[in-house]
Amino acid sequence: MGRRIAPLTLDNLSDLPVTCRSCVFWELDPVSGEAAVKSGKPELEKESWISGVLLDWGSCGRVVYVDDAPVGFVLYAPPAYVPRSLAFPTSPVSPDAVQLITGRVLPGYQGQGLGRALVQTVAKDLVRRGFKAIEAFGDARWETPGCVLPADHLLAVGFKTVRTHPRYPRLRLEMRSTVSWRGDVEVALERLLGGARKEPALRPL
Repeated sequence: MGRRIAPLTLDNLSDLPVTCRSCVFWELDPVSGEAAVKSGKPELEKESWISGVLLDWGSCGRVVYVDDAPVGFVLYAPPAYVPRSLAFPTSPVSPDAVQLITGRVLPGYQGQGLGRALVQTVAKDLVRRGFKAIEAFGDARWETPGCVLPADHLLAVGFKTVRTHPRYPRLRLEMRSTVSWRGDVEVALERLLGGARKEPALRPL
């Protein structure tokens, strides 16, 4: 089984699941997002967002392939590039952090270390760029898969609450440039991507 991880670009954006490449929940503010959906062109807005972040900041995602078939991905970016985050009552994301936007490993490929491989690549990228933490908004009343990660799962894998809220707390995972930290983060975020068998219900998307 051949595995490879590639940066997300406009050339392989189509390798994301259909529902993900047409979702602009995080990429646009609420008003613009609703307009994009009503216009029937959310895919174009997604492409525009990816293009803009790539030009201004650099790589903001990774795609993992198994035998050349795309089976998982992760998206991340500084808070300035994630307009929807400002709509949350516990915003803003800290300026020294990158926001974990979303990610997924397809069910048939979970438990094979693909989530960990994705996060190893992301962690190395973020440490190189000098970020001190990863932050995410959690859903404290999470029941079904959606764009907001379940708060309980974030807490279970090492995130700490930095701003409380009955529905949407903001959580943070400190980044330390040590080998032990990297291992902890890889395991934690692998679970969030659906890579841990003991948490099969976790589906961010």
